[in-house]
Amino acid sequence: MSTLDWAAPHRTTPVHGRVELPGSKSLTNRLLILAALADGPSRVRRPLRARDTDLMADALRRLGVGIIEDGDDWCVEPAPLTGDVDVDTGLAGTVMRFVPPVAALAAGPVRFDGDPYARERPMATLIDGLRQLGILVEDGGSGRLPFTVNGNGAVAGGRVRLDASASSQFVSALLLAGARYDRGLEVEHIGAGAVPSTPHLDMTVATLRAAGVAAERTGARSWVVPPGPIRAQDVDVEPDLSNAAPFLAAAMVTGGVVEVPNWPTGTTQPGDALRDLFAWMGADVQRDGDALVVRGPEAIRGIEADLRDVSELATVIAAVAALAQGPSKLTGLAHVRGHETDRLAALSRELRNLGTEVEELPDGLVITPRPLHAGRWRSYADHRMATAGAVLGLAVGGVTVEDIATTGKTLPDFPRRWARLVDQPVDAPVEPLGQPAGGPMGETDRVAGRQG
Repeated sequence: MSTLDWAAPHRTTPVHGRVELPGSKSLTNRLLILAALADGPSRVRRPLRARDTDLMADALRRLGVGIIEDGDDWCVEPAPLTGDVDVDTGLAGTVMRFVPPVAALAAGPVRFDGDPYARERPMATLIDGLRQLGILVEDGGSGRLPFTVNGNGAVAGGRVRLDASASSQFVSALLLAGARYDRGLEVEHIGAGAVPSTPHLDMTVATLRAAGVAAERTGARSWVVPPGPIRAQDVDVEPDLSNAAPFLAAAMVTGGVVEVPNWPTGTTQPGDALRDLFAWMGADVQRDGDALVVRGPEAIRGIEADLRDVSELATVIAAVAALAQGPSKLTGLAHVRGHETDRLAALSRELRNLGTEVEELPDGLVITPRPLHAGRWRSYADHRMATAGAVLGLAVGGVTVEDIATTGKTLPDFPRRWARLVDQPVDAPVEPLGQPAGGPMGETDRVAGRQG
């Protein structure tokens, strides 16, 4: 076993526990961008502090924005944006895609590069969109990192037509900066397929509107952001619901009960679809006050689900599906081949390595459960692959996970949080809880799926 491998905790009894989640990465990084471009100082309360958000804060600081810590909060002081700087994107899609449209407003060149695999992530769509706006981008013809955005302090704005089939982040990136462009921005998706992860686009529009920008979706494939000020604000960051996936999955795979407090009653976060997905897989999903509570089933059901809009949940859903009583078919995932790694290929390899039968589709996976055995689960420097390995290790003894520290990308100190949850003894039965929290009985329009 390599020194980077982590022996995943294994339980033969139900897990019972409560997990408080840190703030949403997606919301934190959108709010930081808007605060950097706002008309005055802002306070972002209880943001996520993890590698992706620290990289975002550092990128904006390099452009001249003042960002200081005040307890659990970040205080953001806008300033004229300056160039002739280097930005480290790490492996963060939100940094490598959200910051270049902001850098176009800086005076001087801004050079972008990141982790080795970051150079494999698709960027040509964004680079082309910036060039349509008259922004000079030097990429050596690669359409990938590293590249340089040469800003002159202003962007005329106008209309951009692009194919965002690979990532909704290309659209969000332009919309977030568009209000500061002289003529605002119109974005049209011209790809043959739909834009994936549309809840993230809804999140972008909602955060813009909360900051006083009259952004709107003008059609199934088009968005408009008028020019104007971005209002400074003091804003709370919701808990990261996608990061709830492995913890709630602990209840699924052990037949236990896991509670997540402060679950919002209304949200644009894709992670809210966990309520439906786990209910379809047999869980009892309920609310108890402000908390979401998942009771794992005696036997997990396989599902058929189109995860196009909630693809960040696919790794953990696949791990749970490998422990179901019947097969599962997960589709709508072609775009995750361009995430931190090719997640479909990675899941296929690693599930097979532990004994699962997997058919890899162009846009998904067919998972047929088989008896699982001990083995090494590779993470591919992908935080969501690593947490999926932890879920499988909880149910299967002898699983080790490569580079568990990669979870720090979006979930700080995951190994300690995991150990605290899964090692807690059960002292007494859990009493019945409150009202059902969704699932097949309601709000199923977010994910197309059915029980298998």
